Amino acid sequence: MIAVLMGGNSAEREVSLNSGEAVYQALKNQHIDCFKFDWQGDNLEDFWTQNFDKVFIALHGRGGEDGVIQKQLEKRNIAYTGSNSSASEQCMNKAKTKDIWRQHNLPLSPSVVANIEQPPPEIDFELPWAVKPVLEGSSVGISKVEECSQLEAALDLAFKYDDVVLIEKWIEGNEYTVSILNGKALPVVQIQVDQGFYDYQSKYLSDTTQYLCPCGLLSADEKHLQKIARQAFEVMDATTWGRVDFILDKNNTPYLLEINTVPGMTSHSLLPMAAKAAGLSFDALVLEILQGSSHG
Repeated sequence: MIAVLMGGNSAEREVSLNSGEAVYQALKNQHIDCFKFDWQGDNLEDFWTQNFDKVFIALHGRGGEDGVIQKQLEKRNIAYTGSNSSASEQCMNKAKTKDIWRQHNLPLSPSVVANIEQPPPEIDFELPWAVKPVLEGSSVGISKVEECSQLEAALDLAFKYDDVVLIEKWIEGNEYTVSILNGKALPVVQIQVDQGFYDYQSKYLSDTTQYLCPCGLLSADEKHLQKIARQAFEVMDATTWGRVDFILDKNNTPYLLEINTVPGMTSHSLLPMAAKAAGLSFDALVLEILQGSSHG
């Protein structure tokens, strides 16, 4: 019996419910015994009383993607999908991720960390800057700062979501994402936003955001991105499945943005789109993730 764990109480709850529903339907389509459980942050005791052999984690953001639920499952020796608790915790923390990537000489834009209890740090790279909470996903709380005078408001917004905030050089360019599935990099997807940047609105609510797969890059450039993505995934000790996001500047120089260990599985989501381009249906994708490396 498979439990599809969805919901959570992070800023990404709605997206998780959609992902969980899609995963649940895919399992049902394949006659796999399963049930869905909406974790609301305070009802885990009810979950442990259910009868199941493995958990498909369809939780995004805090509580589900940061190692918290993974630790609980590990404590109980229950198998689950995706990366283990320590890798999940590292990957969720954008500042920690960048530190590890930097140690492995992976391509990054310069950045500094701001702490709510300390004065803003010295920033020695030019404007514009991206200001983002270290522990939120789905582009929640992100601002683009084009003048120094905007920094205070951007920090105030980001600090609403987290006590630690990343300030990084804003790279103008196109966004690309590389999905990883059981050690392989799937075809690259290019994200084209109508206006502004790839924020929560354009991720989940807009119908004008375009996703290009094939991504339009030369074959050698696409392979290069896939290679960096696999490295970026592996040095974080991430396993089974995930997504690595990039921005390419006007010279096609790649910069790593972040890593997702439980990517979206909705109709707008990028990993299912990349899988489809690789000849894998949504149902088959769900099965591949389910049968990937187990923990517990």
